[in-house]
Amino acid sequence: MKNIENLKNKAKRISEILFKTYPEATCSLEYKEPLELLIATMLAAQCTDERVNLVTKGLFKKYTSVYDYANANPEELEEDIRSTGFYRNKAKNIIGCCKKLIKNFGGKVPDNMEDLLSLPGVGRKTANVVLGNIYKIPGVIVDTHCKRLSKRIGLTEQEDPEKIEYALMKILRKEDWTAFSNSLVYHGRAVCDARKPKCTECPIAIYCDFFNNI
Repeated sequence: MKNIENLKNKAKRISEILFKTYPEATCSLEYKEPLELLIATMLAAQCTDERVNLVTKGLFKKYTSVYDYANANPEELEEDIRSTGFYRNKAKNIIGCCKKLIKNFGGKVPDNMEDLLSLPGVGRKTANVVLGNIYKIPGVIVDTHCKRLSKRIGLTEQEDPEKIEYALMKILRKEDWTAFSNSLVYHGRAVCDARKPKCTECPIAIYCDFFNNI
């Protein structure tokens, strides 16, 4: 078990470097209002943000309100989102989610973790994306980049997304949770590739367990 204070110091230095390296790092899903981000994040499960953005370009023009999704024809919605993968389950969850938004929350996207997690198809990752980017409530977003990089760098040894989230919450400054998550996405795409990380180009290599153990 690594010393928690050492991990906090390491996380602080890495955060500062990543924030300087990727000052433009924000959520890469395209949206204009809370419901659009919620839907886009649900579609992003097991799918790239790039693909989701292509799909939602037309989807958000066709379905313009929570009522449109709640009353959607399941088969038609499935076809609209087919290329994001797992489209049957995603369509079912989107419809169910929007029905519950109307029934329990006046058609509005909730601003707290408990209520968001009560929605069909919404897990902690999706909830944290919405809370962090819409309501500015800090949250650690454990996507594929965060899961890979946090372990590779040596910030956690956990494998389970929820355990990774809590582990990072303990060592990162709360105000950095969302920004750090977004920065990891940019760093994972630009430098820390899953198969061929560009360690010689990495600005945080000096703090990375993977690089120091090569």
